[in-house]
Amino acid sequence: MIAAGLINGHHHSHEGFYKGRKDNLPLELWMNYVRPLKPIELTPRDVYLRTMIGAIEAVRSGTTTLCDDTNQSPRIRPDHVEQVFQAYEDIGIRANVGITLFDKPFFRAVPFVDEEFPKELLAEFDGTRMYSGAELLDFVRGLARDRHPSTNRVAYMAAPSAPQRCTQEFLLDVRRMADDFDLPLMIHVQETRMQVVTGHLFYGSTMIEYLHRIGFMKPKTAFIHGIWLNPREIDLLASTGVSIQHNPPSNLKVGSGLAPVRALLKAGVNVSLGTDGCGSIEGTDMQNALYLSALLQKLRGDHTDWVGAEEAFHAATMGGARALGRGQELGAVEAGRVADIVGYRLDRIPFTPLNNAVNQLVYAASRAEVDLVMVDGEVIERDGKLTRIDEAAIIEEIREAHSRIEPQLSASEADVERISPHYERIYRRCQCMNIAADTYPARLSH
Repeated sequence: MIAAGLINGHHHSHEGFYKGRKDNLPLELWMNYVRPLKPIELTPRDVYLRTMIGAIEAVRSGTTTLCDDTNQSPRIRPDHVEQVFQAYEDIGIRANVGITLFDKPFFRAVPFVDEEFPKELLAEFDGTRMYSGAELLDFVRGLARDRHPSTNRVAYMAAPSAPQRCTQEFLLDVRRMADDFDLPLMIHVQETRMQVVTGHLFYGSTMIEYLHRIGFMKPKTAFIHGIWLNPREIDLLASTGVSIQHNPPSNLKVGSGLAPVRALLKAGVNVSLGTDGCGSIEGTDMQNALYLSALLQKLRGDHTDWVGAEEAFHAATMGGARALGRGQELGAVEAGRVADIVGYRLDRIPFTPLNNAVNQLVYAASRAEVDLVMVDGEVIERDGKLTRIDEAAIIEEIREAHSRIEPQLSASEADVERISPHYERIYRRCQCMNIAADTYPARLSH
């Protein structure tokens, strides 16, 4: 069976070496462990291998396009960035690479920091040099010029991290850059209940209302996650053409909750699908994301409003294409479109007996049924074998690199323990604060 290649709308390649290291932590308490307080010393080759961790699994799960929001802080090394692009070039996948952009100290993206952090920690972290917004924009403008999606299979996309991590001026500068170069843009928005509370404390409104107020919301823009939403915000998304980038595997792993997908679709909001990074969820398996996106939505509402296999598959193909502004080129198998195609083995047990190919693709198939992956007309996997790289050699090299790097990861995680109790108190304070009563329930208790 031939189908459109899956489009993974959200991944963080910089988390690759953190796979499997943490469990049972909500987002705000987990994310500090993959944003080291001090840089992990990596070689350019380490960065290449780290990127391959997600790239290999993506291709093997039938993914032809991967959007990578890769964090380069606290310092950008062009040779490291180049190796991210090179990994995707080598494996043959289509990739949109965003360098995570923020101009506020990462730890100040949550409220109550001045009240809950000891003064000596505040002084230490505030004294850490950051790139200025101007320096960041100068670097990524070069990527936009040299690696534009219109002319490159492995291309740049704008990736401001989140509203709470950016000053308003910087957000608008990134917005203007994306508009000037006609780039797709992705930004994390309202993944958690705490982020809704943070919006009210920082801006006097939710973050979506704030972004609309400053003129940030436009087509070809993906709000990553968009879980904790109210009906008014969904109307804003629909009226401005912003997509919601839905990541059910990671949303489950860090307990963020269940996005109101049916309400979004009813309002006419485009929904795309993705996995998120290897730290929050253990891989880039889009078959897993497909499976969960359809099953989880059956926990909400009457059965006549459930999200089914066809809608999940649409989000993973055409929804992803539309989010990138490429709805006329990617996302379907039709004459005149780019040849990004996946072939599935129908002689395997998930498709036997064959009653409904889409239902069985979503609810029964796995990576094992992916038999062919073609990107831009070139076969990059055939008969279960990647055609452009030596997978076994790469995997062995990843293992060796991880063995050398792991002591740094452990030391970095131990360092984060200095701030964990303070974040825990902030998290608990925010959980006790009210949000709009008509916010769609995202968890059984919150």
